[in-house]
Amino acid sequence: MSDFKLNASVRNDLGKGASRRLRRANEQVPAIIYGGEQAPQAIAVDKTAFYKAIEDEAFFSSVINLTVDGKAQQVVVRDLQRHPYKALLTHADFMRVDATHELTLSVPLHVVGEDTCKAIKDQDGELHILASDVEISCLPKDLPEYLEVDISNIELGTTLHLSDLTVPAGVTLVALTHGEDHDNALVSVTKAKVRAAAEEEGEEAAGEEAKGEEPKGEGDTE
Repeated sequence: MSDFKLNASVRNDLGKGASRRLRRANEQVPAIIYGGEQAPQAIAVDKTAFYKAIEDEAFFSSVINLTVDGKAQQVVVRDLQRHPYKALLTHADFMRVDATHELTLSVPLHVVGEDTCKAIKDQDGELHILASDVEISCLPKDLPEYLEVDISNIELGTTLHLSDLTVPAGVTLVALTHGEDHDNALVSVTKAKVRAAAEEEGEEAAGEEAKGEEPKGEGDTE
């Protein structure tokens, strides 16, 4: 897990107007922490470090060290609300983490092996990414930043599913706990559409040309 650290303060001035004033000050982001045995708590997160952290994909699948008025606690980000057209965060939701309890979180999928994939290099295959993340369940200490989908050895026409993933010890793929019907497709490699369409057009043209040719009789001349 990456070591992300954020600082925040308790937010006592609540309501939409208070949140707007906080955003206009442009120094903190309104947020809330919930979960565990403690009551939900409204906070304001220091903006500069927060904005830098969200640029890293790993932030969204990591346990975050959040210090609120000097008191440290561990959380994961559950939701970020953004301005509809400005590059601004308007609110954040954090969930408290208990080291002894499993948490459920979505982690990104990284496709590896594309450079050496025979189906792409030698068989004119085209890669289709069907899922960008996957939901997992595990203890905080076992939380991976991402899971890899290795396509280096797959053949043309192959589709990889959740059950094809290699997951670290202690990590469960949530969908698979619901049965085989939830073994969702992740990636596939198929014949490239442009080349396939060109080949089909060529075959059709050749067929039409063959139909248009009439066999020559004995009396026919060139």
